[in-house]
Amino acid sequence: MSDLEDFDHVFGICGEEEFDRVYQRIQLEEQENRRNIAHRRRVCIRISQCSKYLIRNSQFIVLQTSYNDTFSCNIRNGFNLKKWYHSKTGVYGYRPHKKHAFQDARDSLQSRINQSNFYRLVTAYREHGHKKANINPISIAPESEIPELKLSYYGLNETDRVTFSGILSTPMADGTVGDAVDFLQQTYSTHMSAEFNHLEELEEREWFAEKMEQESQITLDADIRKDIAREMLKSQAFDNFLAAKFVTVKRYGGEGAESMMAFFIQFFKSVVSGGVEQLVMCMPHRGRFNLLTGMLGFPPAQLFRKLKGISEFPEHAKATGDVPSHFTSSVDVKINSKTLHVTMIPGPSHLEQSKPYNSIMSLGKTRARQLSIQEGGYSKDNSSNWSDKVLNLQIHGDAAFTGQGVNQESLQLSRAPHFEVGGAVHLVVNNQLGFTTPADRGRSSRYSTDLAKIIASPVIHVNGDFPEIVVKATKIACEYQRKFRKDIFIDLNCYRQWGHNELDDPTFTNPAVYSIIQAKRTVPDLYADILVEEGILAKEEVNDILVEHSTWLNNILKTIDNYTPQETFLQKQWSAVQQADSAVTIWDTGVDNDLLRYVGYKSVSYPQDFNIHPHLLKTHVTARLNKLKDGNNIDWATAETLAFGSLLYQGYNVRISGQDVGRGTFSHRHVMLVDQKTNEMYIPLNYLMDDQTGHLEVANSILSEEAVLAFEYGMSVENPNNLIIWEAQFGDFFNGAQIPIDTYVTGGETKWMMCSGLVMLLPHGYDGAGPEHSSCRLERFLQLSDSNESKPDGDDVNIHITNPTTPAQYFHLIRKQNFRKPLIMVAPKTLLRLPEATSKLQDMAPQTAFAPVLGDKLKEPDKVQRVIFVTGKHYYALDKQRKLNNAKDVAIIRLEGLSPFPTLNIQQEVAKYKNAKLFIWSQEEHQNMGAWTFMKPRFENLIGRKLKYVGRGPLATPAVGIGQIHQKQSEYVITKPFTIR
Repeated sequence: MSDLEDFDHVFGICGEEEFDRVYQRIQLEEQENRRNIAHRRRVCIRISQCSKYLIRNSQFIVLQTSYNDTFSCNIRNGFNLKKWYHSKTGVYGYRPHKKHAFQDARDSLQSRINQSNFYRLVTAYREHGHKKANINPISIAPESEIPELKLSYYGLNETDRVTFSGILSTPMADGTVGDAVDFLQQTYSTHMSAEFNHLEELEEREWFAEKMEQESQITLDADIRKDIAREMLKSQAFDNFLAAKFVTVKRYGGEGAESMMAFFIQFFKSVVSGGVEQLVMCMPHRGRFNLLTGMLGFPPAQLFRKLKGISEFPEHAKATGDVPSHFTSSVDVKINSKTLHVTMIPGPSHLEQSKPYNSIMSLGKTRARQLSIQEGGYSKDNSSNWSDKVLNLQIHGDAAFTGQGVNQESLQLSRAPHFEVGGAVHLVVNNQLGFTTPADRGRSSRYSTDLAKIIASPVIHVNGDFPEIVVKATKIACEYQRKFRKDIFIDLNCYRQWGHNELDDPTFTNPAVYSIIQAKRTVPDLYADILVEEGILAKEEVNDILVEHSTWLNNILKTIDNYTPQETFLQKQWSAVQQADSAVTIWDTGVDNDLLRYVGYKSVSYPQDFNIHPHLLKTHVTARLNKLKDGNNIDWATAETLAFGSLLYQGYNVRISGQDVGRGTFSHRHVMLVDQKTNEMYIPLNYLMDDQTGHLEVANSILSEEAVLAFEYGMSVENPNNLIIWEAQFGDFFNGAQIPIDTYVTGGETKWMMCSGLVMLLPHGYDGAGPEHSSCRLERFLQLSDSNESKPDGDDVNIHITNPTTPAQYFHLIRKQNFRKPLIMVAPKTLLRLPEATSKLQDMAPQTAFAPVLGDKLKEPDKVQRVIFVTGKHYYALDKQRKLNNAKDVAIIRLEGLSPFPTLNIQQEVAKYKNAKLFIWSQEEHQNMGAWTFMKPRFENLIGRKLKYVGRGPLATPAVGIGQIHQKQSEYVITKPFTIR
C-alpha cells in the first residue's frame, strides 16, 4: 500500500458490486467539501477486479490502469492557467497580446509643440505623400494637386528656418522649410511611398516614419546590386527560353515584374537574420516558374516534361496531376550560411482561388507548423512568440486581392485567437490589370491594397521599375513584421509585358497602356545599363549571365527523356503514411473501457472554485458521470469526448473549429466550460494527466465558412498526427466554402499528392427548420466523390462520406482516419438527445470498429418480404413506424458509410433475406437530393437489385418553408415505405 500513503483515506479492496456504494459516499463527501473550499481530502478506492485505482480529489478522478502508463493526481491550490481559454493569461493555442505603454521622448514633443505648423506639414507628407508619388511605371493619368501638401496651407514659406530634431529622422539638425520639403518629397513622394498613419498604435506610426526617412538615405552596396541584376537577368533569360522552346504554352512569365527577384533576395536575407528557419509561402501563376527554377532550385527538367505533357509524378503515384503553373516546392535554401526551409504550396487556377484560398491555406499550414514546433501560444513555457521561426509569405495578384470578398475574411483571421500566425508579409504584384480589366474598372478604392486598412496594416507602395527601391521597401516590411508581429503589405506597381498570358493580345482592350509598355525597355535591361554605366558590372558580365543561364536550360532540356521525377510526397512527418489502396480495410479503433471511463470523468472535471452553470452541472456533468458509471446510454457528445480524449492520451493533437464549437450549435458539446462569475473558460480535456503531450484546441471562429475551412484544410495537410475538424453551424452552411471544397478538399491528393485528414461535420436533418437549416446537400458531396458505380470501391476513394446513426459509430469514425482522406460526416441534430440513438461503452471497446452497414437484428429473416435501405436519422422514424405497424416482415438496413460504397457489406445483408420481394430506398430528402441518385446505379450494377424510391418529390429548394406542408411530407416518407407495391 506504499503507493497509496499520500491519501487521507483509503477504502479497502472492493469488488465491482461495492463500487456504487463507495461512489455515492464520495459524492456525499464532495457536497460537503464544496461548502468548504479549503478542505481537500484525497481518497482512493481499490477495485480488485479491474486492477485499477479510482482516485477522487474533489472534482478530479484519476485511474491508474493496468497499462504501463501511470496517471498521477497532481492537484495544487493554484491551477496552470496556461490552458485557460481567453483568460488574462491565455489558453492552449492562444496567448493574449500584451500592450505596453509608449511615449515620444520629451524633447521631441517640445519640438513639435514649438513648431506646430511645420510638424503639421511633416505629418501631411506622411499621410498624403503617397498621392503624388511616382509609383506607377505605366501611368497615363496626369499628376493631381494635393492641397494638404501646399506650404500656404500651414502658413509656411520655403525660406523659413526650422529645427528638424524631434520631427524628422535626418542627420541635419535644422534647415529651411524648402530643405525639409525636398527631404519629404524624396522620402514619401518619389518612387516609394507608404500609408501608415491609419495604424492604431503611436509606437508603430513613429517607428514607421523613422524607418522610411532613414532608409531613403541609404545606398545599397555593390554586392547586393549585382545580385539583383543577376537574378533579374536570369529571370528574363528563362522567360525568353520558354517563349522560344514552348511557343504555344501559357507560362505566365514574370516579364514586367522582374523586380520581384529583388524582393525575394532581400526578403530571404532579412527573415533569416531575424531568426526565421521555415517559410510557408503562396504565389499565383505570374512569375511562379521563374522563382521555382531559379532561387528555389526546382528541377527545370521536371517543368519541361510537364510542359511537354508528361506527368510530374513517378509512375506508382495515384495522381492525375495539375497544370504546370500550379507547381509546388519544398526545399532548403542557403542564405548567408544559414538554412531557410521554403515551402511553396500549390495554387489553383481561378482568380478567386489563386489568391484568397491559396493564401488562407498557407496560413493554416503555417499555424500547423507552429504547432509542430510548439511556437507562440503552443509553447509550454510561453518562451516563444508567433512567427519566431515559422513565417508566412503571401504573393498576391492585384485584381484577385481587391475583388474577392474572402480576402476580408482571411484578413480578419490575422489577429483572431487560434488563427493568428504572428503576422504575414504580403507582396501584391500589381499588374494593374485583372485578366483584361484595367484598375479603374476593377475596384472603387484608390489602391488594390486598401483592404489592408481594415486590420490596421501598413502598406508600402513602390515603383517596380526601380528594383533598388523594392529592396528598401522589403527591408522596412521585414523589420516591421519582426518587431510588431503584424501583417504588412508591399504594393509592387509593375505591368504585364504581354497579355493575361503569352498567347493573348492585350491591345484589343488596353491599347493606350500597351503602347507605353511596348515602347519600354525591360526592367532587367534598364537596371543592367545603370550598373554598367556606374562601373559595377561590365557589358561582358551581363552577356555572360544571359548566355550561361540559357545554355544551362538548353542542356537540361536535352535530358528530359531520361529524367525520373522526384518522389516529393509523403516525406518527413508524412513518411509513416501511405496512399490508400484499392481494397477496403477494417481498423480496430476500440479503446479499453477503463481508459474511456477515465477520459469521461476527466472531461467533466473542473477546479473546485470554478462556478459552473447549474444547468450544466445537472445535465452535463452529473448525467455524464452516471452514464459512464453503468456504461449505458452513451450519447453523441460523450462519445465524441471519449474519442477526443483517447486521442489526446495517445499523444495526438485535436483541433475543432467553427462558429461556437466550444459549446456546440445545439448546446451539446461543452468541451469548454465558462465560469459564471469570472467569465473565464476552462477546457477539462487539457488536464488529462501531467506532462500531457496531446492537446485539444477549441477554435471558436469568426463568422466565416470559406476562409475558415480553407485555413483548416491548410492545417490538415501539414502533419498527419493532428486531427483537424471543421464543423458547420448547420450542414448547408458549407456552401459558403464550396470553392475550397471543390479546389482543395476533394482534389488535393489527386492533383498534388497532398493528403488531408480533414473532418467536416455537417449537421443535417429535415426537422421543419425550412430551406436553409435542413440539408447538408449530401448529393453534392456524393457527386464530388470518385466512387465507381460499376465496380467495387476501395479506401482510395478521394473523399470518405458517412452518415452515422449511433454515438459508437461516430466514436470510431473520429478515431479511424487510418488513411489521410477527407471525411465528410453527415452530423446529427435531433439524434444528439434521442434516447434510442445511444450506445454502450462496450461498443467502443477493443476489437470494435466502424461498420459501414448496420443490418437488422430480426430473428426470422426468412419471413422478410420487404427490405428498406436507409441512411441517417431517417432510420429511427422508420423503425418507430415499423413497431407501430407490427411489421415483422420488414427489414431496415442502415448505410452508415456511403463513399466508399460498401458493396460487400450490403451483399452480405441482402443474402440474409432470401424471400424478400421488394427492395426500397427510403429517404427524407427530396428526390433530386440526398443519396438516391448515387444509390440507384450502384444497387443495380453491384448489388443486382432494383430499388423503388420513397421520399419527397423533386424540389428547387432543400426543404419547404410551410409547416403544414412539411408535416404532410414527413408523414408520407415514414408511412409510404410500408405500403408501396
